[in-house]
Amino acid sequence: MKKSVSGQKLKYLISVPNDKPQKNGWPVLLFLHGAGERGNDLEKVKVHGPPKLINKFPELKTAIVISPQCPTDGWWETATLMNLLKEVIDSFHQEINEQRIYITGLSLGGYGTWHLISRYPKYFAAAAPICGAGDVSKINGNFVFNGAEEFNFSKTKELIKLPIWVFHGSKDNVVPQKESEVLVKALKEAGSTSIKFTSYRGLGHDSWTKTYNNPEFYRWLFSHSRKN
Repeated sequence: MKKSVSGQKLKYLISVPNDKPQKNGWPVLLFLHGAGERGNDLEKVKVHGPPKLINKFPELKTAIVISPQCPTDGWWETATLMNLLKEVIDSFHQEINEQRIYITGLSLGGYGTWHLISRYPKYFAAAAPICGAGDVSKINGNFVFNGAEEFNFSKTKELIKLPIWVFHGSKDNVVPQKESEVLVKALKEAGSTSIKFTSYRGLGHDSWTKTYNNPEFYRWLFSHSRKN
């Protein structure tokens, strides 16, 4: 990032397609990693998810994939993430399709996904939070999250038109599945018909490996365009 926002200046990986932009520009995917990949070594960001699998799935190879690294003991601060997105978009100008900006994240990144879409509900075309939640106090373990933001549950009603696919392992003992269920239920009760929930029976915290290795996940995610 060129400048610090909210005290954060994120390092990030970016993958840009080799081919020329599609007719309407490249789609953009923002990937948020989990707590274990925080720090100053960008190689850690490649351990899981899209930055690891770019060459495996055509949807990733033909998109701009942005994978920032959260600082040690840090939190995914929404203002910083939005500034990063806008910085990248501004640098590519006409080569990006701003109607096709997507977000996904695992664990801490799942939290970051929920927080970002709740604050910017009309910015993204689709979202996929994996083993995340809204309330950071529900995470089990000895974690430090400096700058953690409070989740505004009343904002969920503004997400009823956003396509969201939520994933969780039924035996997750780090972020209990019920934390995803609370958000899915709130969206359905608010009138959402665009929310999907996949529970992996018997699976623990690692619900991201199965998700990110599923071709259907990418077909679903990249099929959406933001409505004006």
